Amino acid sequence: MMDWFSEEKLGVSSFVSMGNRADVDEADLIAYFNADDNTGVIAAYIEGIKRPEEFVAAVKGLKKPLVVLKSGRTPRGKVAAESHTKSLAGADAIYDSLFAKYDICRAYTIEEFYDFAKAFAYLRPPKGNRILFITTSGGSAILATDQAEQEGLDATPLPPHLVEAVTPLIPPHAIKTNPIDLTGDANAKMFGEVIKATRDHYDTLGVIFGDPIVDASEVVTPGGNELIIYLGGAEVERRERELMHLKGIPVFPTPERGVTALARVIGRKGLAPPQRPTLTTAAEGRQLAPHLAMKLMAEAGLPTPPFALAETPQAAGTIARDLGFPAVVKISSPDIVHKSDVGGVRLSLSSPVEVEKAGNELLVAVRHALSTAQVDGLLVCKMAPKGVEVIVGMNRDPQFGPILLFGLGGVLVELFRDVSLRHLPLSRDDARSMIREILGYPVLAGYRGQPAVDEDALANCILKVAEIAERHPEIQELDLNPVLAYPDGIAVVDARVIVRGGR
Repeated sequence: MMDWFSEEKLGVSSFVSMGNRADVDEADLIAYFNADDNTGVIAAYIEGIKRPEEFVAAVKGLKKPLVVLKSGRTPRGKVAAESHTKSLAGADAIYDSLFAKYDICRAYTIEEFYDFAKAFAYLRPPKGNRILFITTSGGSAILATDQAEQEGLDATPLPPHLVEAVTPLIPPHAIKTNPIDLTGDANAKMFGEVIKATRDHYDTLGVIFGDPIVDASEVVTPGGNELIIYLGGAEVERRERELMHLKGIPVFPTPERGVTALARVIGRKGLAPPQRPTLTTAAEGRQLAPHLAMKLMAEAGLPTPPFALAETPQAAGTIARDLGFPAVVKISSPDIVHKSDVGGVRLSLSSPVEVEKAGNELLVAVRHALSTAQVDGLLVCKMAPKGVEVIVGMNRDPQFGPILLFGLGGVLVELFRDVSLRHLPLSRDDARSMIREILGYPVLAGYRGQPAVDEDALANCILKVAEIAERHPEIQELDLNPVLAYPDGIAVVDARVIVRGGR
């Protein structure tokens, strides 16, 4: 790291190697540098904390940023750290909690350690999380936008009045959105004019020099609201980057490193919830009514509980008596995607009278929640025994065709997104790999003394969904959620199918 600071001509007030910490440790040094007028940011590599109470006292009194690179995160890394320092490395989750409580910025690599320290030392904390990227490299700007959304920065679109303001400043073929892509025709003057025109409208300008822009150092501002990323400029880049650093302007070599460092300066409280990478694109088309979707699954050979469609609540009571109790009643409508959101499901009904009453209540609830919905009737099912809920699905991607999905199911699947994906064709080994790679797999394998579920039955279900996707090209999306998994089989208890085209 000292070599990096030296190469970039950035200032380091002091460097201390703690050795075996016989008399001076991390708590002493944090307290010392917190009071040192020549130090703006404290960066500490630690393997464990020698005196926890004194360490907490030191970080409670922090008046400047502290960046920590803490090793010994994994079980064997912890053992290695304790062997090296002869002190307890501690459970890593406890360190995470400690750092979060006292607003300590944690780095996980030496590269992050350097970037975060540099950012805290030289970047002015922005007032908010809105960022505009100005670039000559479209690809770099897309990477920057991806990273910004993953970190919780808001790469909001360019408003019309700014489009109008920058249009005379840039080539006709330049892209006037966010990012603003000046293309390879840009020069330093053009960058400077666009920076000036947009500076007051965003909290941060992410300025990406993706080409050898001569005099780039003349159009960026020390202490300004700019995040400078310079890559792809060879000798020109090296010279301009050095000139920027001599002015106290930090420069980052890649979009990901720069954006991540900026996000740490802003802090979690100033960021929006991180946007995770997209799973699949929502399908367009019409939804099959649930009773038709269940019929399609049963005809394909998937195991389902006994079910039938009732046109009236009275008929539902009669059907439930024939199918057996306990019973489930659901609204069957092609216009309702999530039945539970509109009160469209009743469980554990034990008599025809209860079924009829529930059916009437469902119809009233749906009319109140979504009066325009087409209602085909009431789907009556014999209630399946409790099992482990999983989801098996398919989304037909416009480029790659059917994509299979597997994960733990229920109403929280969209929140946690602990799923695996596969392209077709799909083998049995592929299906088994999908099951075993999710984070929740221990639940399926038999957690805390519970019996393991039937993986062969789950693999068969995944393969059957792949077969349905190949046989029915009109199906754009298919969700079996939940599928109940047992030690000796499965049951598909709900299905949602989107087909191509309108009504």
